[in-house]
Amino acid sequence: MNKSVLVTGATGYIGGRLVPRLLEAGHRVKVLVRTPAKIAGVPWLDDVEVVQSSLDDGKALRAALDGVDVLYYLVHSMAAGAGFEAKEQSMAATAARAAATAGVDRIVYLGGLHPAGAELSTHMRSREAVGKVFLDSPVDAVVFQAGVVIGSGSASFEMIRHLSETLPLMPAPSWVRNKIEAIAVRDVLYYLVAAASLEGPINRTFDIGCRQVLSYAGMMKEYAAEAGLPHRVVLALPVPAPKLAGMWVALTTPIPLAMSLPLVESLQHDAVAREHDIDGYIPVPEGGLTPYRKAVALALGKERDGQVETTWASAGVDADPLPSDPEWSGHTVYLDERSFHSEVDPRHVWTVIEGIGGRNGWYSLPLAWQVRGWLDKLTGGAGLLRGRRHPHLLAEGEVVDWWRVERIDRGRLLRLRAEMRAPGRAWLELSVEPEGTGSRYRQRAIFFPKGLSGRLYWLAVLPFHSVIFPAMSRNITAAARDLENLESEPASHTT
Repeated sequence: MNKSVLVTGATGYIGGRLVPRLLEAGHRVKVLVRTPAKIAGVPWLDDVEVVQSSLDDGKALRAALDGVDVLYYLVHSMAAGAGFEAKEQSMAATAARAAATAGVDRIVYLGGLHPAGAELSTHMRSREAVGKVFLDSPVDAVVFQAGVVIGSGSASFEMIRHLSETLPLMPAPSWVRNKIEAIAVRDVLYYLVAAASLEGPINRTFDIGCRQVLSYAGMMKEYAAEAGLPHRVVLALPVPAPKLAGMWVALTTPIPLAMSLPLVESLQHDAVAREHDIDGYIPVPEGGLTPYRKAVALALGKERDGQVETTWASAGVDADPLPSDPEWSGHTVYLDERSFHSEVDPRHVWTVIEGIGGRNGWYSLPLAWQVRGWLDKLTGGAGLLRGRRHPHLLAEGEVVDWWRVERIDRGRLLRLRAEMRAPGRAWLELSVEPEGTGSRYRQRAIFFPKGLSGRLYWLAVLPFHSVIFPAMSRNITAAARDLENLESEPASHTT
């Protein structure tokens, strides 16, 4: 039976994949987002109703839930700090009250596997508490508890991948011996979709996993085998060292420190399903649950083929957009502007612009970019390891290394907002327009310094900018020319 559903967290890793699958199942879908621009480029946008609001606004949430049968609550922050757990529970309570008032039939929530009676990490404790809020509410709740989610672009997969590829011999804390039951993202989505159509009153937790238990070290070894890497030796040292391990993960993987610490802390205990009661409500997927190694193979294949739907970095923090030029009065602003004319067709220049970053690089002094990336990592920033979801296409809200796409006018302008650690706010604009028989490429770096440290920072990087940015404009145009020549080669061979 088709349902009306509201999905929160649609800009996140799971939510962004769940929405099209709910649509495929025939459900009517609303999405609640704070920043609609973050889903401006998704292929399912025209098929859903978009509600702009936040989970703090109970009145708006109540209105959004009008006529809704199922609420999918897929929001969980990796932020920390004082009041973190209380805020998470408060938002969940607001959602539960709004759902009850609106007459919603079911709330579906995705939490984490954890052992009973253990002293959990802050984030695992918060997930458990949020699940309890829903279970104690007047609305029936289906609370799934999953372990490590394996899929292209997931934070857990990226962590395993980069750790496995970094060193053939890896000293590691004692928790790498802990037992883990992973689950493929496709199976998580299967259960989430099926939960909308469950019959009868159900108010309970369900443990879900692939039914294959490995140690974390075993997962890294299995990854290495599937990826064709030499055998990895993981030495489990007799110390837990979660904070030290979190810092190591932040330095060697794309995961920033703010996320790596809670991820590592969540691995301090076994994460294995204690029951398989879900089988009595939802049959296993056709062909069975996905084994861990097959999940790794599928994720690697998606990344290789450029078919990654969402990534862990999809749900970034909101930031103020770049003020328009007339509003710069009263601001201290530093600019580096470059312009380059060529006889290259604008569409080829745009192809290079939209494909910038990730494996394609930044077209100038790779070592300098790498050094700045490592410095950013050392200070807890994003660094350059995040890459990009698709090698050629971008959408607003997506990440490109330490940048986030703030605006894209396809074929004309790409504006990136910096998420690196710096004493101020920074943007990079790349644009192209027709000029005569060719094109005019424009490049603009913009920096709003914060205090004296921001001004000193700009002065310190100015010598590097004077080398990097001119080379960047030349090399992007040269790459576009090579692309144009490559495209014209088959035609010349046929004449």
